[in-house]
Amino acid sequence: MNSTLLLDIIYLVASVTFILGLKMLSKPESARNGNLIAAAGMTAAILGTIFLRNNQIPSIIYILLFAAIAIGTIIGWMTAKKVKMTAMPQLVSIFNGMGGGCAALISLMEFPEHAGHMKLMITVMAGLVIGSVSFSGSVVAFLKLNGNLNSNPRIPFYNVINALILVATLGFAAYISFAGVKDMNMGVIALAMALLYGVMFVLPIGGADMPVVISLLNSFTGLAAAAGGFLYHNEVMLTGGILVGSAGTLLTVAMCEGMNRSLFSVVFGAFGAGSAAAAAGTSATGGTIKDISVADTAVLMNYAKKVVIVPGYGLAVAQAQHVMHELEALLEERGVEVSYAIHPVAGRMPGHMNVLLAESNVDYAKLKEMDDINPQFDTTDVVLIVGANDVVNPAAKTNPQSPIYGMPILEVERAKSIIVNKRSMNAGYAGIDNELFYQPKTSMLFGDAKKVVTDLVAELKSM
Repeated sequence: MNSTLLLDIIYLVASVTFILGLKMLSKPESARNGNLIAAAGMTAAILGTIFLRNNQIPSIIYILLFAAIAIGTIIGWMTAKKVKMTAMPQLVSIFNGMGGGCAALISLMEFPEHAGHMKLMITVMAGLVIGSVSFSGSVVAFLKLNGNLNSNPRIPFYNVINALILVATLGFAAYISFAGVKDMNMGVIALAMALLYGVMFVLPIGGADMPVVISLLNSFTGLAAAAGGFLYHNEVMLTGGILVGSAGTLLTVAMCEGMNRSLFSVVFGAFGAGSAAAAAGTSATGGTIKDISVADTAVLMNYAKKVVIVPGYGLAVAQAQHVMHELEALLEERGVEVSYAIHPVAGRMPGHMNVLLAESNVDYAKLKEMDDINPQFDTTDVVLIVGANDVVNPAAKTNPQSPIYGMPILEVERAKSIIVNKRSMNAGYAGIDNELFYQPKTSMLFGDAKKVVTDLVAELKSM
């Protein structure tokens, strides 16, 4: 069997593992194995490319290749092992950005090789522009999520500015492709323009839309990688890029539907910008709140028949998922039916709450999606909201002036009793007040989530 045929077989097998792994990622029970299968396929494809694609590679190149792979593997492994669940969105964002940056660099390196060849230059410029936007946009998303950058900077006429930069970047890339430009400096200028647009693209987008932005940037990276696969006639790179691009696009559309918003309004509407007008339009001014103690909460939950827990980013910040699982087990021992209500955009990235609870060995069957759990709130005795805010805000249904109006929410207000655990009365990630906190059936249980839930467990054990 010659090396070309063997490499084709390896690429075919790797492509199958990508598809199988992606399919397995759709279910929490099989997601881990799916990830491992896809990783094994990618490893085989990388090794096959290195050893079988070109037999004329000098030995020093092999040494440099494997040194780079070893360094990247160690850094990636240690980073992923040490990262906290609260920082997982940042990690996903920066890892995604690295993929886009690699695609952009590949295109820049290939610029002199294909300059003047229109069809190939279209591919080169596509990879360069899309990869650069993904890289710089992901870096800005990382800085926002990590708290290093103001989540809602005010940029006057940002839509006009962004549109001008986008048109200029695309126009310049088209000019390079069709005019047969061979000057490398022109490629560097196109790279700089695309990087600038990536920054300006993400910078004005408010915090509430960051999960959608991360997913969209992920699809950009896939498209950039696919352009590289087309350029190198590398089938597995092309397949992987297409899968990432299409999956990211579908996830982005699904999340927009979950928020009842169009992708256009996410990108150009500055939702979540937390403007004073928006906040004032949803403020529950004149409302009063009702406090509840840990002891009274324990009594309510102990004598309930059905309890629904709504996890949010505050649960992740407090690292309270393990003690929450202990509370769930304790209630079930006493005959209480317990489930978790998961909103599509809860947390800071798609599936954030699912991963968080899976880490503490919560039964996957207890994680209820919004459409499944909403009809059950009428028969729920107690809803315990831990760190969630915007996804339970009734203003999404009742206040046409609210920036989240029309967004599907968890309809917790229909339950008999609602207990909200928060550190303070500060607004959520969308920067707006929550009308739920002022409703007669709602009680506020202030404090750090981990401490509060730990005290709840202790109180229940003493009863």
